[in-house]
Amino acid sequence: MPGTIVAIGGGDIRTRGTAPIDREIIRLSNKKNPKLLFIPTASSDSEKYWKHVQEYFGKFLKCKTDVLFLIKEQPSNEQIRRKILGADIIYVGGGNTLLMMRVWRRLGVDKLLVSAYENGTVLSGISAGSICWFDSGHSDSMSFYNPRKWKYINVKGLGLIHGIHCPHYNSMTRGIPRRKHFRAMIRKAGGVGVAIENNCAIEFIDGRFYKVIRSKSYSRAYRVYKSGGGVVVAEQIRQQEQLAPVESLYSRSDPSI
Repeated sequence: MPGTIVAIGGGDIRTRGTAPIDREIIRLSNKKNPKLLFIPTASSDSEKYWKHVQEYFGKFLKCKTDVLFLIKEQPSNEQIRRKILGADIIYVGGGNTLLMMRVWRRLGVDKLLVSAYENGTVLSGISAGSICWFDSGHSDSMSFYNPRKWKYINVKGLGLIHGIHCPHYNSMTRGIPRRKHFRAMIRKAGGVGVAIENNCAIEFIDGRFYKVIRSKSYSRAYRVYKSGGGVVVAEQIRQQEQLAPVESLYSRSDPSI
């Protein structure tokens, strides 16, 4: 089975704002009523978030929903393993990426998610649940600890997708724009950044192919990199019907690089 990941830049499931993207996630599972496991670690196991998921993915999109609480409950290793490896779709919610990754690594969830990926489970998520699949990501996690004095940080992910990821590329946290700070991060760190706006996602198939999918026509995704002259370039990643080779996602138009 091919490994499949859908990384969503942002959106609101309460208003069904990402419905076209989420229907594609369900289609990729090859199941009419897939078993969807929601992992809300980044929101500190928010019950309200889980209720929204039940209403949206369960009642509206007809998935069989389940949840994996890792903070408010203490499931056994076997319970965690059974839930993760038994799902058709895993959907990771948004919130505090740094907290989520620390909890996952402490409990071995990171390794189980990689196993699920290799077994053909569709991995998906929004915001923190998008960052986690990449090498690392542009995160506002520190704002959860000190809302008055904080800065964006680069949080290490699972490394299933290459690059530094920035969700919510067209929005801000507590008045600080992501776009400007992410460009500064790429200027300092180098490499290729994958920036995704709200209501936009990138679908990755088997680590070899990708395509941009959107729930709003104005939403965009970008590759962000430092040119040979040191200038940070943000190029829109074209949306197309057919899957494209993943190498082209990281290609840079500046020939001097």
